[in-house]
Amino acid sequence: MKELLIQYATYHFWANKLLLDVVLKLTPTQQQEIIESSFSSIHKTLLHILDAETIWWQRLKLTEHLIIPSDTKEFTTTELVVEITATSQQWVLWVNQASEVQLQHVFAYQNSKREQFKQPVYQMLLHLFNHGTFHRGQLVTIFRQLGIHKIPSTDFVTWTRKKG
Repeated sequence: MKELLIQYATYHFWANKLLLDVVLKLTPTQQQEIIESSFSSIHKTLLHILDAETIWWQRLKLTEHLIIPSDTKEFTTTELVVEITATSQQWVLWVNQASEVQLQHVFAYQNSKREQFKQPVYQMLLHLFNHGTFHRGQLVTIFRQLGIHKIPSTDFVTWTRKKG
């Protein structure tokens, strides 16, 4: 289990970095342009990714009162890139240092609707990494709608081929 989660965490960091590098090459207008998607711009998609990863980190750490980044600060897109990169790296470090007991540990948390849930940490991690994949796919679609066609492949299989 742990080896698979290390792979997913490392892949998640790598894939985020590839697309965040593309974001940094865009103009501020492109980063903020309104596009039909779950979140209406690259900037807003990145803000959601940061919020989600930060919230899950706080839940894992059993933080009682969650601090949601978008509620506390106005971020530039560059700041979002820096923060997402740091949180992705944080997950890699945590998973690498986690014991099997920590990964199997069932923890309790509330969602944004204050509903109570319990689940093993490894399931939360799989959700987190899958959530990242979903939103990276949305970023790729937004890039294409902006006319950007030089987009790196972020498929898991691409990562596995490069790391070997």
